[in-house]
Amino acid sequence: MFCNFFSNITPNPTIMKKILTLLLFVSSASFLHSETFEMKSPDGKLCVEFSLTDGKANYRVSYDGIQALESSPLGFVSNICDYSTGLEYLSKEESTIDERYELDRIKREFNHYVANSTKINLKTRDDHRFSIVFQLSNNDIAFRYEIASTHGSASIRIMEEKTGFSFPGGTTTFLTPQSDAMTGWMRTKPSYEEEYVLDSPMSTRSKYGHGYTFPCLFKVGEGKAWVLVSETGVDSRYCGSHLSDCEGAGSYHICFPMAEENNGNGSVEPGIALPCVTPWRTLTVGSSLAPIVETTIPFDVVKPRYESEHKYEYGKGTWSWIVWQDNSINYNDQVRYINLAKSMGFKYVLIDNYWDKNIGKENMERLVSFARSQGVDVFLWYSSSGYWNDITQGPTNLMDNSIIRKEWMRWMERIGVKGIKVDFFGGDKQETMRLYEEILSDADDHGLMVIFHGCTLPRGWERMYPNYVGSEAVLASENMVFQQHFCDMESQNASLHPFVRNTVGCMEFGGCFMNRRLSKGNASGSVRRSTDCMELATTILFQNPIQNFALAPENIAPVSEGGAPEESMNFLKEVPTTWEDTRFIDGYPGKYIVLARKHHSNWYIAGVNGTGSPLKLTLDLSRFIKRGDKVRVYTDNMRDQDPDYDRSKTISKPESFSVTMDKDGGFVIVN
Repeated sequence: MFCNFFSNITPNPTIMKKILTLLLFVSSASFLHSETFEMKSPDGKLCVEFSLTDGKANYRVSYDGIQALESSPLGFVSNICDYSTGLEYLSKEESTIDERYELDRIKREFNHYVANSTKINLKTRDDHRFSIVFQLSNNDIAFRYEIASTHGSASIRIMEEKTGFSFPGGTTTFLTPQSDAMTGWMRTKPSYEEEYVLDSPMSTRSKYGHGYTFPCLFKVGEGKAWVLVSETGVDSRYCGSHLSDCEGAGSYHICFPMAEENNGNGSVEPGIALPCVTPWRTLTVGSSLAPIVETTIPFDVVKPRYESEHKYEYGKGTWSWIVWQDNSINYNDQVRYINLAKSMGFKYVLIDNYWDKNIGKENMERLVSFARSQGVDVFLWYSSSGYWNDITQGPTNLMDNSIIRKEWMRWMERIGVKGIKVDFFGGDKQETMRLYEEILSDADDHGLMVIFHGCTLPRGWERMYPNYVGSEAVLASENMVFQQHFCDMESQNASLHPFVRNTVGCMEFGGCFMNRRLSKGNASGSVRRSTDCMELATTILFQNPIQNFALAPENIAPVSEGGAPEESMNFLKEVPTTWEDTRFIDGYPGKYIVLARKHHSNWYIAGVNGTGSPLKLTLDLSRFIKRGDKVRVYTDNMRDQDPDYDRSKTISKPESFSVTMDKDGGFVIVN
């Protein structure tokens, strides 16, 4: 009837123009409809405000009334269409998640994840459908995009993410820069091995101009709130991402890898089959640092990618390369390190690069047989490849080819090798993520655990892959051997990593030196500044289910002959590497840290002082120690690097326990 009415009227250009303008206004008004609502955590303290205005989606975050993130953009751009503008709200779906799971390789074995989930359904102006899913648990936010099959397309390329994080003015940062690609040792960067800049104002440019690697820590409102930003659930179907440089007033966004990474091999933008989901972006928010240190969000929101028929065992290992370096990769020196592992009661020995040349495949079979006769199992080193960097340390060109890789893994299974350490990846492209996943999957088929070095950050991999052990992705112990500067910075870095790198995944640091000089014979090389107590404390602070400690055969000699103190070595014999619980006690990133980890019925409490001066603390330990408990205490003696040891100290006031840590010192309490 409406059409018939207009068909009977002689068109008047002026009237028709006004009618068309009115129709466009009505259409535009409908399109520009604003939708705003709040999502809250189960305890109501963590709040996300979602808004859709002028066709663009944004979110804001507050915690207990404190603004943690200002309005920040959501969405992405694909080869199909722009999923960040021209958006229309369709509906939302709300649900509750209540899940328990066990994971013996992270900071807490028994986990209970309770979250409120909101799925926000949207469409683009071209009627392409997608959703933004938010999951809010107490102190943690995880969100991702879910993309539907659309208009007959079976795949999609994500060209750019608009996902952003806009912090209030006055926020300070604890960040490490993304390095230039194809630089560093044999052109292997980026490898997540840059120094952190602590408590720094938000700036417009990182050291290299490529943004910052995850995880990223922010102090908001002069310490009224803390925010940790990272990602999880990255597998072969996406690339690893990082944060951009600061853009204007405290804004950052998700960045994809640089084209130059991996010698230019591989794509920058991820390609995915539809329907699909993107990785989770995560934020941990709290009014103290406890939620940052204790978070399990990287594992809460992911699922196992495959089941294993193997039962993997964790523990401690010896590692000749870290102190005795390349020349130690020979048959006789490895026998000495196997004997060291046996004498310490360690489960493993890690045999590093050049074993293919200096020991050989046939002799390695004899060496593995000897190790197993001594009750010690073997991890072997491999390069990830040979064509995307200039690494010549062997074995090379074995792990990047599925046919060759499986042949070598069958050989290792046959002779009894229990794990591999794969090194020198140098990139975050989707193809590289696929290689990590393929190595893990193939290794599990042959009962092999996997350690990664020279590599990216793990992103929920402890739960996703049952044979994954840990990754370096940090300026680890080897740098202390290479440069005195890193020995000088050891206590500051040990005070930092529980707040950043180790919050989101296992950290293969390879530390705990007992040598005073970091070289074979303990007579030359870099000088260790730390006390023994600080080194012992790192065995608790640095979480990784297999700890390859930086011990050397000279450490088990009598003290009169240059060996390490008996109390220190005895502690290393019994300290565990897996934990049922982790609790933050006190600290500040890069200054000092005190935390407790539980193993069976025992609490291990460790502290490190990175302030540069002696530090006295009064701590409330009443959650872990009762009045009258007798505990073992290792403290700095304030005279030299050796520890003071009390095997049966009675605690009279656990709520006000006083301890003094020396410069570059620490302490350990075992209850």
